Amino acid sequence: MRRRLSDEEVAAQRSKRRRVQIGCGVAALVVVGFIGWLGYEGLQAKSDLEKAQDFAMQAKDALLAGDTDRARIVAGDADRYAQDAQGSIDSVPWRVAGAVPFLGSPFDSTRQMTTIVSGLTEQVLLPAVDAGSAVSPDQLILDGARINLAALRDAAPVLETTSAAISDLDEQAQNVDSTWLGLIDDARVDLQEQVAELSGLLNNTSLAAQIAPAMLGADGPRSYFVGFQTNAEARGTGGLLGGFTVIRANDGAVSVDDVTSNREFRFDYDPIDLGPDFQRAYGHSRPTQDFRNSNVSPHFPYAGQIWQSMWQQETGQRVDGAIATDPVALSYVLEAVGDVTLPGGEKITAENVVELTESTAYARFGDDQRARKAYLETVAQTVVKKLTGSISKPQALLEALGRAASEGRLAVWSSVPEEQDVLATTPLGHVVPDDSAPYAHVVINNLGGNKLDYYLEREIEYMAGPCDGDTRAAKVTVRLTNSLPEGDYTNYVAGMFDNPVGAPAGTNLTDVGLLATQAAQLEKATVNGASAFAYTSVERGHPMFNVQTAIPQGEAVEIVYELTEPTIVGEPRIPIQPLIDAPTVNNDTPTCE
Repeated sequence: MRRRLSDEEVAAQRSKRRRVQIGCGVAALVVVGFIGWLGYEGLQAKSDLEKAQDFAMQAKDALLAGDTDRARIVAGDADRYAQDAQGSIDSVPWRVAGAVPFLGSPFDSTRQMTTIVSGLTEQVLLPAVDAGSAVSPDQLILDGARINLAALRDAAPVLETTSAAISDLDEQAQNVDSTWLGLIDDARVDLQEQVAELSGLLNNTSLAAQIAPAMLGADGPRSYFVGFQTNAEARGTGGLLGGFTVIRANDGAVSVDDVTSNREFRFDYDPIDLGPDFQRAYGHSRPTQDFRNSNVSPHFPYAGQIWQSMWQQETGQRVDGAIATDPVALSYVLEAVGDVTLPGGEKITAENVVELTESTAYARFGDDQRARKAYLETVAQTVVKKLTGSISKPQALLEALGRAASEGRLAVWSSVPEEQDVLATTPLGHVVPDDSAPYAHVVINNLGGNKLDYYLEREIEYMAGPCDGDTRAAKVTVRLTNSLPEGDYTNYVAGMFDNPVGAPAGTNLTDVGLLATQAAQLEKATVNGASAFAYTSVERGHPMFNVQTAIPQGEAVEIVYELTEPTIVGEPRIPIQPLIDAPTVNNDTPTCE
């Protein structure tokens, strides 16, 4: 039988139960208090962080609008809320919660984001206000195509500091850990986009402050050859050199000579030496002698040097650099500055300029090339006149030029080595990089002497194996479609300058080059599944494999390059040649670290 407890023993057990209950109650109160404290700090941090981000973007917008006073006020507000948010995440409960595996990830991600926003306001926005006139397009671009060089030079030291800071913060932002809490993860993505945008703005402005004053004549007059590329007939940097002008800059004031068609150029200039690799790759097309092939290489500094040489031989004048652009870039500019009207009353707009200059003009003037080129000269001259007048939307113009540069539709080369070194680090440089990171650059050169690349559509896919091992298999697939509609076309548009394959009119005869990862080897090239011969050469350390093929009207061809490439650290790149179409691009190559 169970022994009956004494009164003393019963009292002792009751006392023990009471102590346990009290302990549990205290623990519960502590947990509830902790959660309450954490909840309060979380809500406060979230609110402060959102306000700091909002004021930070307002500061950026105010700077771009030239409102330095407002930029200073809202940058101060952003800094205040960022510091308040920093105080919340530095609290004990926040640090404890962030240390909990998985469940603590939203707190840890928020801590990372708050640190970035705090740095953004303190290290970037507040100092950038002092460089406001250099950041603001309204104060940077003055009437009459004149640039405020003094503002750029004065702001250069601050811009260099803020540029370095924002680059570091951008890297931190891109590495913020993702989290299971959607609200926080959405905030992470927003912050990454905002910091990346601001990084691009300040880095570009800082680079401009380094080289633009001298390039725009602060230390003496400068001149630049400007080539207008007709990408209806593809060349390495975009399209055939169709027209040109010369820009002259003196102390920030820019003037433009009359635009002239390529009929002023010859096919027999004295050659220049661009090195043995260039000669082996392109010498057969005489690019340094024949203007029609002057830009077959995708490396724009080669075209710039060739154009400089041809212009000097033609006129005795030596330009200080070269610029390239195309009708698509022109459409972006017209979207910013507005329509222009030709002397005959025809209106040129952002919506019609590409079709007019790359297609309609050929149908309108038929075989009368002189009349067509005169018309295109008039279009270009009218747009240039608009640009050298009063610019009502300088921010929109800079954004248009930035978009053109990012797509390779605006390229700049300087003959001054220090300036060119800076340009080469930007999209404006339009260079083939001399490094070993994974690379797949597909380059089209028209072989028919026609204008069928206006109707060319591209799909490009770069696939490679995993990062284990010294080498890996890679494959680059290029699908090209000739979408020329049925109709009557002149021989100049749809015929062939040289037709070795006996193809009918409307067939696009093209050279498809692949600049591959350095040290890559071609195992096999095919066209529509059949083995194809590939010419092999080298471009700035990259092996180049060229396949020539015909693309019948209304049909597509598929070129496949099967490669063995070294397993190299670096993000895979697929540069896009600036033609008319916006190609479909698929990058299925892992980044090795």
